[in-house]
Amino acid sequence: MPFMKDGKRDYAKEKKWEKEEKPSRAKDRAQRMRARRKLEKEGVVEKGDGKHVDHKKTIKSGGSNARSNLKVTSAKANLKKEAKRKASK
Repeated sequence: MPFMKDGKRDYAKEKKWEKEEKPSRAKDRAQRMRARRKLEKEGVVEKGDGKHVDHKKTIKSGGSNARSNLKVTSAKANLKKEAKRKASK
């Protein structure tokens, strides 16, 4: 990962990169966090529980934060799905 330094994530460098190179990425991240908070309020997930809130239809593909488009998955399953999606590009 390009934002790793001594085995730790360099958040300042990543934030600067997002701001300069990929401004839409920050908006996408904010939308993902709103989805997580929505399910936290419902009591479906908790902070630090290791679960991911997954969009059935991705944000980039026109998906939304509607409850019907959200599901809770294990971190492993969600990361595997993301890797598979990126590999098919």
